[in-house]
Amino acid sequence: MNKIEKALTHGLFVHLHHNIDKAIDFSKFKKLNDRVNKMFPGMMVVGPDANDDAGVVKIPGTDTSIVLKLESHCSPCVATPYDSAATGAGGAVRDVIAMGGRPLAVLDFIGTRPLESEVMVGACGLKGDGKTCTCGGCVVRTSAERVNLMLDGVHDMCYALGVGIAGGGFSTSFSDIVPALVASVVGVLVTDEPLTKPAKNAGDKLILIGETGNDGNDTAFRAGFADEMRPAKALFKEEKISQEGAIAAFETGKINACSDLGAAGIGAAVCESARYGGLGANVDLTVVPLMTDAADNTPEATLINETQARFLLQVNPADVDEVLAAIRSKKAKATVIGEITDDDKAVFTYKGKTIASIPNKPSEKVLEELGK
Repeated sequence: MNKIEKALTHGLFVHLHHNIDKAIDFSKFKKLNDRVNKMFPGMMVVGPDANDDAGVVKIPGTDTSIVLKLESHCSPCVATPYDSAATGAGGAVRDVIAMGGRPLAVLDFIGTRPLESEVMVGACGLKGDGKTCTCGGCVVRTSAERVNLMLDGVHDMCYALGVGIAGGGFSTSFSDIVPALVASVVGVLVTDEPLTKPAKNAGDKLILIGETGNDGNDTAFRAGFADEMRPAKALFKEEKISQEGAIAAFETGKINACSDLGAAGIGAAVCESARYGGLGANVDLTVVPLMTDAADNTPEATLINETQARFLLQVNPADVDEVLAAIRSKKAKATVIGEITDDDKAVFTYKGKTIASIPNKPSEKVLEELGK
């Protein structure tokens, strides 16, 4: 395995972000939801055991389904409280959209040290004792000042997306270096059925909405292949454009599967969809559109960077032109970057050279080695 294959495999199969079932017994929730479904038949459409982007619940006695998502963005708020709170809220909104939902409202929770306490804001806050800056770029603020930065981030993202803030929670009883930032989003399903993540058909084309930047190297950092974590930047205007482009695509009725691009970026969105669908994928990183500041991106960075405001759609080849036109009618960038295959791995190439090949089922030996 090369370096990027190790980083991506670690993120997908070892780190708990993509493997929550290793820490949580979802069968308990499945039994509970089955019981509730007997009381309200058909209510639980997509539950946590599905391991999809968000949950979907049908309101009993109606034809309306709501989409629900809760996401934390705690440790990034140490380095960049404003941007990381904004991207936490924006990521949860994208998860709702990825299921075929139109986001309506957000609930947020912030937990922090007592308001008068001093906290370090910057990358060094995640190192050592969390009190000593070695980079020269950190600042010391009061906990109250950091809270207001986080609240501004959530507010500004919701304002940009036209999503209300219905309420939330707040606590100053935290003693850890890392504050808590949790965003919960509710939306209404606008597609006939949820747009679940698993790939459906070999031959379907992969359409990327949005552009890739040079930010968001969390996956590489967690795998030990980056010395410093660079959180993703908040992209307010771009989030709104991508949101409307995705919903316009949904209105064609021609979307077979959808994922948002969060942790591990293109790599995770493609690999998880292929694996959960029992299929494979080929992706040409050469054609992935890059932001101006990412013109010198390596192919590896393009593969796993966690730039915001992006979605991955899967569409029958005959419907590609119609879907692209719908997305672009909202001024969103839309690019065909690959296709689903009948293989058992996802292959990523750049200018004809294979950059990474990720099997759906890595060997136990590989996973054991990466987990050390």
